[in-house]
Amino acid sequence: MLKTSRSLNLLQPFPLKFKNFPTIQTQPFNSFSSLLDLCTKPQLIQQVHARFILHGLHQNPLLSSKLIDCYANLGHLNLSQQIFASINDPNSVVRNAILRSLSKFGESKKALLVYQEMVMKCMYPDECTYPFVLNSCSHLSDVEYGKKVHGHVVKLGFDDYDLVGSALSAMYRRCGDFGNLQEVVEGEAVNDLGYWNSLIFEAYQNGNAEESFGVFKRMRMERTKPDSVTVINLLRSTVVLKSLKAGKVIHCLVVVGYLFENLSVNTALLSMYSKLGSLEHARLLFEKMPERDCVVWNIMISAYSQNGYPKESMELLIQMRRCGVRADLFTSIPAISSIAELKCLEWGKQMHAHVIRNGLDYQVSVHNSLIDMYCKSNQLEAAQKVFVSVKDKTVVSWSSMIKGYISHERSHDALSLFNNMKLEGFKVDSVTIINVLPACVNIGALEQVKYLHGFSVKSGLNSTSSLNSAFLISYAKCGCIDMARKLFDEEELDCKDVITWNSMISAYSKHGEWPQCFELYNKMKQSGVKADGVTFLGLLTACVNSGLVRKGWECLKEMRESYGYQPNQEHYGCMVDLLGRAGRISEAEELIRTMPFKPDARVWGPLLSACKMHSETGVVAVFAAQKLVSMEPKNAGNYILLSNIYAAAGKWDGVAKMRSFLRDSDLKKTPGCSWLEINGQVHEFRVADRSHPNSVDIYTILGNLELEVMEARHQRPELASGQTTHCML
Repeated sequence: MLKTSRSLNLLQPFPLKFKNFPTIQTQPFNSFSSLLDLCTKPQLIQQVHARFILHGLHQNPLLSSKLIDCYANLGHLNLSQQIFASINDPNSVVRNAILRSLSKFGESKKALLVYQEMVMKCMYPDECTYPFVLNSCSHLSDVEYGKKVHGHVVKLGFDDYDLVGSALSAMYRRCGDFGNLQEVVEGEAVNDLGYWNSLIFEAYQNGNAEESFGVFKRMRMERTKPDSVTVINLLRSTVVLKSLKAGKVIHCLVVVGYLFENLSVNTALLSMYSKLGSLEHARLLFEKMPERDCVVWNIMISAYSQNGYPKESMELLIQMRRCGVRADLFTSIPAISSIAELKCLEWGKQMHAHVIRNGLDYQVSVHNSLIDMYCKSNQLEAAQKVFVSVKDKTVVSWSSMIKGYISHERSHDALSLFNNMKLEGFKVDSVTIINVLPACVNIGALEQVKYLHGFSVKSGLNSTSSLNSAFLISYAKCGCIDMARKLFDEEELDCKDVITWNSMISAYSKHGEWPQCFELYNKMKQSGVKADGVTFLGLLTACVNSGLVRKGWECLKEMRESYGYQPNQEHYGCMVDLLGRAGRISEAEELIRTMPFKPDARVWGPLLSACKMHSETGVVAVFAAQKLVSMEPKNAGNYILLSNIYAAAGKWDGVAKMRSFLRDSDLKKTPGCSWLEINGQVHEFRVADRSHPNSVDIYTILGNLELEVMEARHQRPELASGQTTHCML
C-alpha cells in the first residue's frame, strides 16, 4: 500500500530541481531503457520512472526523452510536459521528443514555440522530427512560417529525405501554395508508388482535384506505373471535376494496365459513370463486370433511381435477388425511393416487410424514405404510423411528414406539426421552411409567411437562393407582389439563377402585370441566364391573362427556334387557353391537331372552357368534353361543364343524362374555397356559404359592388363585351 501511494505521488507536477537526489548516474541506464519498451500501462511507466529518480537518472537526456515518448504514446501528454519542464537545460534530444509529442496531440502552437526556442539556442530537430514541425505549420495554415522552416531544412540538407519532402509537399498543399508545392515535387526524383498515391489522394482530399492530375502527370514522367489505388483516387477527382472525358481516359488506363479484373477498380468506375449521369456507359460496364457484389448492385440501382428511372431500378432489384445477392440497407433506400415514384403500394409494403424482417430499420434514413413513399402512395395514415414509431427523429423525418400533409391538402396539420417540431427542440433548416411555406400559402396565412421570413433571417438561413425563391413565390401567391419584388431586387445579379428569374416572372404573370413579365425576361437575357421551359410557361400565362395572342405565338416560336425547346402539355394548354379566350376556337383546334404528341386533360380542359365561354356547343365542344371525361372519369367538374354546354345549346336530354350519371355514380364536385387573413385570423369561404358570422354584411357589400359594375358597363359599352359575373361566396 505504501509503495502504491508513493508511485501515485510521482504523478504530481515534477519539481524543476530534485535537490535531495544525486545527479550522478549510479547504475547503467540501458536496463531502464529496455524496461520502458516493455511498459504497456501508465502504472508500469510510473514505477520505472520512480527508479530513475532514486538512481539519479532523472536528468539523463536519453532516458528523459524516452519517458516523454512513452507517456505520450499512452495518451498522457500532460506528464510528458511535466518531465520536460523538470529537466535543467534540455538538449536537442529532449526537445525533439517533446516537439513530436506536442505535434501528435494537435498542440501545434506549443510545438512551434519549442522549435523557435531550439533555433534561438542553435539547436535544430533531426530528420525524423522536422516532419512534425512542418505538420504543425500545416495545421495552423501558417505558410510564411512554413517557408522559414523550409529554408532551415534546405540549409541542413534534410530536404533529400523522403519523409521531410512529403511533409513539405503536404504543408504547401494544405496551405494552398501550389507554386512552392510544384517546386518541391519537381525537385524530387521519387519512384515510390506509395508516395505518389499519397500525393494524389491528398490533393483530392484538400479539394484540389486538378492538382491530383498534375501529380499523376509528374508520376508518369518518373516512369512510375500506376496501380489500383492510383486509379481509384483519380476517379474520385474526376467526379469532383464533373469531367466525363477525364473519366473515360482513366477507363482506358484501366484497360491498358490490365486492372479491369479488379473489383475495387470496376466499382470505382461504375460509381464515376453513375455520378456523372452516364447511365449508358455505367450499364455497359455493369453487364461486363466479371464479379458483382452487393455494392455494385447498389450503385446501379441507386443510379437509376436518382436519374429518374424508377422502373429500371426495380427491375435491377428483382434481378439482384434472382442472382442470390442479399439486399442491404443501401439497397433499400433507393428502392423505396423508386417505389415512391412509381406509387406502387404493394411493392412498398413488401419492401417495408423486408426491411423489418432483416433488421434494416435501425437507420432513421430508412424510416424517412418509408414516410415519403407512403405519402406519395396516398397512404397518409401509414406514413403517420411510421413517423410516430421513429424514436430518434431527425429534421428530415419532420420535413417528410410536413410535406406529406401538404401534398394531401392538410395544411393546418402541417403547420401544427411544424410547431411541435420547434417545441421538441429540433433545429429548423432551410428545407423544412421550404416544405412548410406552401401550407401557409394554401390557407392564406400571410402573417405566418412573414414570421417564417423573419425567423430565417434571424437564423441566418436566408443566404440560400432556393429559400429566397420560396419566400418570393409565397409572398406573390399571398398577394404581396411588392414584397416579392423587393426580395428579388435585394438578391445580387450574379446570384440570381434561372429559378429566381422564373419565380418573379410567374408572380407578375399571375397578377396580370404582363409588361413587367417581358421587361424581366429581357433583363434575364441581358444577364446571361438562359431561359428554360418554365420561363416560357410564365410568359405564356402572362399572354393568357392579358389577351396578347400575337405575343403568345412569338413566345412559342422563340422557344422552339432560339432555344430548341419542345413545348410540353402545359405550354400547349396555355396557348389553347389564349386562343380560346380570344374566340379563336378553330385555331385552337388546329393547334391541338398539329401537336407532336397526344394531348391530355391540360389541353382539352381550356378548349372546353373556351367553348362554354363563347357559347360554342357544336362538335368541337362535345368532342373535347368526351376526351376529358375519358381521361378524368372521376372528375365531377367535367360532367358539370358538359351539362352546362348542353343546357346552353338547349339539349335537355343531354343535361338530364349528365345529372343522372352524377347522381348514380355518387360523384360530387369539390366546392370552391378561398381564404382571407385579417389581423392574423384566417377566414374561410365556400360557394354559397352563409356560415360566416358576418355573412349578411358581406353579401350586402357584394350586392352593391354588382350594381356598381352593371352601372359602369352601361356607361362604358366596351366593358359589356363579356357576360355579367355574379359574385358568390
